[in-house]
Amino acid sequence: MPTTDTSTAGEPGLAARQPATVSAAPGDGNRASHVTVGSHVTVGSHVTVGSHGTARDGSTSAAARPGLREFLVHKRAAVLAREGAIAAGTLSGPAVLRAQSVADGRSGVRRIRIREHQILSDSPPDYAGDDLGPSSPELVLGVFASCLTHVFEIVAARLDIPLDEIRVEVEGQMEPRAGRPGFEDVPREPHNITYQASVISPATAEEIEILYQTVEAECPLLALFTNPQTITGSLVHAPSGGPAPELSVEVQAGDHG
Repeated sequence: MPTTDTSTAGEPGLAARQPATVSAAPGDGNRASHVTVGSHVTVGSHVTVGSHGTARDGSTSAAARPGLREFLVHKRAAVLAREGAIAAGTLSGPAVLRAQSVADGRSGVRRIRIREHQILSDSPPDYAGDDLGPSSPELVLGVFASCLTHVFEIVAARLDIPLDEIRVEVEGQMEPRAGRPGFEDVPREPHNITYQASVISPATAEEIEILYQTVEAECPLLALFTNPQTITGSLVHAPSGGPAPELSVEVQAGDHG
């Protein structure tokens, strides 16, 4: 029966969002919502829940994904230990996150370095690229999907809700003509962003609803997209022939501007 969900008002990361319209068929465990954020960005979400032969006692059918439920047991121990350390004051912040991107001189490929990890970002051929990696806007949507998936893991582990599968798909639009005559009001950034989360679980519909609402309240990248941010930039110019300057971007965790 269609209902109007107003419980998100005042929750972290959701202050700028409008009440969501929620619809669910009786007993089917499906939930869909659509909310509008700001004047140009639409964030929509849809959560699908299936049991697929799983049971609370740990038995699974061939359709289930064995392994995730066991992983969440270990995740729960880590989550509770981390939250205990925060409560005791032994884990404090904010943490400083760093990322660096360097353009390859031969191909223009952007090499993103984060700690000891490296990610390649490239452009399609019509932008003089070789499509060796996803574009920057695609990476943004990808890390948003990853963050949502991880927060589903964290919350499910904390609340002891068994999950056999978590899948999050994110979609957005980019208008290449943005800012040109006739498209002056079209945003340059990814917009009309939607996500669909699907879980396979033996949990009840009520437990999954609590899981979903908590994920939306706690997901840091959902808050990043829906809350105003402050970004400070600078430029270092070195003469040609000298050593390249070290450039980095620092973002303080939990800083919402």
